Amino acid sequence: MAGGVNKVILIGNLGTDPEVKTLTSGTKVARLRIATSESYTNKEGERVTNTEWHSVNLWRGLAEVAEKYLKTGNTIYVEGKLRTRSYDDKDGVTRYVTEIEGDNMTMLGGRNDGGGSAPSQGSSPAASQPAPKQQATKPTESAPDADDDDLPF
Repeated sequence: MAGGVNKVILIGNLGTDPEVKTLTSGTKVARLRIATSESYTNKEGERVTNTEWHSVNLWRGLAEVAEKYLKTGNTIYVEGKLRTRSYDDKDGVTRYVTEIEGDNMTMLGGRNDGGGSAPSQGSSPAASQPAPKQQATKPTESAPDADDDDLPF
């Protein structure tokens, strides 16, 4: 394969309100801290939960949506790509940071928004004009097939 794939998909909860900045060019960027967790039972029968924290940057219209609608505790879906950047700290030591550059974000609901969701927001110009909140809908169920018996939904 020539090239490769750089794709990240996260579903997690916001650890803080979005930090939104307007650059000198007028472009907005929102920095999010998203927590994802996985749980398992260890050999002693104890339930163990590991939480991973992710830094996500949303630009332009997505940043405006984040600024207006996202709050600590909200559950969101983010698609994007990994980016690594470097900077020199105050002692002159080069540091590296890996972040997610978000291309798409969907509000899934969460502790602070009553369980509603908003439509998917992409990086198109229409993203700067978010649609009003809508009730979440469940996918329609079809008649079970013999091959679908082990599916969890």
